[in-house]
Amino acid sequence: MVSKKLDKMLKKHDKLIHSQDMKIMSHTQREKEEWVQHTLMAEGCETPFKFRRTQQYKSLTGARVNLTYYSDVEQVAGFDIDIFKIVRIKRS
Repeated sequence: MVSKKLDKMLKKHDKLIHSQDMKIMSHTQREKEEWVQHTLMAEGCETPFKFRRTQQYKSLTGARVNLTYYSDVEQVAGFDIDIFKIVRIKRS
């Protein structure tokens, strides 16, 4: 069930995608400047999901989560890599 707040956000920003009950296969955390860069890999998806927070989180590996995200491109060693930038994440 999608909350009213989330439904409003999805209507306002047409590029946002919402996926529910996704199983996280891998969760890595590494420090990047003043932030902690989180990278998630979800079951059945080859594109990494990324988000930054000020602190480390308990590992989400094996957990089911609801994600709100948008598609983006990141350049690594001169190559364009597709990624998903997470706007909102919640455990299912």
